Amino acid sequence: MDTLQGRHVVVTGGTGGLGEVVVERLVRAGAICHVPTHRTSDTARRLPPTEVHVVPGVDLTDEAAVDRFYDALPALWASVHLAGGFAMGSIADSGRAGFVAMIEINALTAWLCCRGAVRAMRRAGAGGRIVNVSARPGVDARKGARMAGYAASKAAVAALTVALAEELKGERILVNAIAPSTLDTPANRRAMPDADTAAWLAPAAAAEAVLQLILPANMEISGAILPLYARA
Repeated sequence: MDTLQGRHVVVTGGTGGLGEVVVERLVRAGAICHVPTHRTSDTARRLPPTEVHVVPGVDLTDEAAVDRFYDALPALWASVHLAGGFAMGSIADSGRAGFVAMIEINALTAWLCCRGAVRAMRRAGAGGRIVNVSARPGVDARKGARMAGYAASKAAVAALTVALAEELKGERILVNAIAPSTLDTPANRRAMPDADTAAWLAPAAAAEAVLQLILPANMEISGAILPLYARA
């Protein structure tokens, strides 16, 4: 009950800075990870191909593409939705396109992947686990100043998580989310070179939280939005 030995797990965004750390941790726990990516050249650079299956050419904002990906999977145990994006900008300096982009890349991708995962888990008939990624501004909106579109999209992910947990509570499919503060990833360091990185969250901490939520030993926790703040 404390391992994922032989269990199939989807990790969207699994070739990114956080994603590779999560995939590595899940593989060490015994999981077989399936990683959809929009690009055609992504690989899981540090992990053996027998345990990590990168599936290129999957646009997570495309309903048909997401359905094809999930329909082709072996019996699915868990689906972890790390794919997303971030954008700063005051509302006066932002436009419709930027807001829609945040909604699509964060909320829509999570919704479509939850839908695909639920259908796959129902086919497998053994229950399952879903973990979404909200963010601190998604649950503490005052932290979303000058990033209102991002905060709104991550708030939608939090609401999706709680609503879906209630919908699925009789099917042994548990749905939770993590809500991290700024993650210490190479991309964030490049984007914010002058920031105080001591206040950032280590990806390994987020990976450990994801693992605990998808282990079979978690038999009750559902509908939780787990705050992961390196510093209050």
